[in-house]
Amino acid sequence: MPDDAPEFVGPAEALKSADYERVAQKLSCETAAIRAVAEVESGGRTGFLPDKRPKILFESRWFHKLTKGRFDRQHPDISTAVWVRNYKGGAAEYDRLRAAIALDRGAALKSASWGMFQILGVNHKVAGFPDVESFVDAQCQSEGAHLDAFASFVLSNKLDDELRDRRWADFARGYNGPGYAENRYDTKLADAYAKYASGHVTPSVLAIQNALNRQGAAIEADGKSGPDTRTAIREFQRQAGLPITGIAGPETLAALGLSETHDPVATSAALNGK
Repeated sequence: MPDDAPEFVGPAEALKSADYERVAQKLSCETAAIRAVAEVESGGRTGFLPDKRPKILFESRWFHKLTKGRFDRQHPDISTAVWVRNYKGGAAEYDRLRAAIALDRGAALKSASWGMFQILGVNHKVAGFPDVESFVDAQCQSEGAHLDAFASFVLSNKLDDELRDRRWADFARGYNGPGYAENRYDTKLADAYAKYASGHVTPSVLAIQNALNRQGAAIEADGKSGPDTRTAIREFQRQAGLPITGIAGPETLAALGLSETHDPVATSAALNGK
């Protein structure tokens, strides 16, 4: 970018299908599940504003917490002791960020949620970055960087099983906090998944576990794809002469006597863009 470009403006490269596939492999989940989170967190659009700055929301409650409330009285629009819905939205969020940066840059950057997956700057370490400045710089580069930070966040917080199993309420609780139900995050995620799955729903984890047990795996059938389930899948793949991935893809499902099902409700959602 030119030397005189405004701060936080970057290349703003868009996500590619290969990015989704790469991270789906890393998380051992369906691309449709990741696309669902991307849609809900970004409002169904890109991770960047038209001026090529990453989308942000500035959280006044976090700025209060990180600065011990010393700016509450003089700057109630950017520092509050409790969470309030005081967002301005779009580019106006950068006005709030700039005001906070003038008071405490580090706390300001940590108090904003960044990019397509709206990861809070204070979480830079679990998103894979040693400091908030490097995290923010990556968020300015590309949606692929947004996706990589999301994958690191999910793995660090052990939310990959919830995403893999499509346990949307459990995933939303871990990703968005205990107030997820008020904003219907779990319902929105389920609806978005139905659209991106195009009406084809993979067998449940419980069905896969039961099929593995019929093959002699002897694992607990609890509907959660933990390490024992992934180990059993790898062992089954080894015995069946399949690529050993630990992921129950189409070949493995077929070998287990399972297949994708056609869900008319999901098909309708996909066709109607809901």
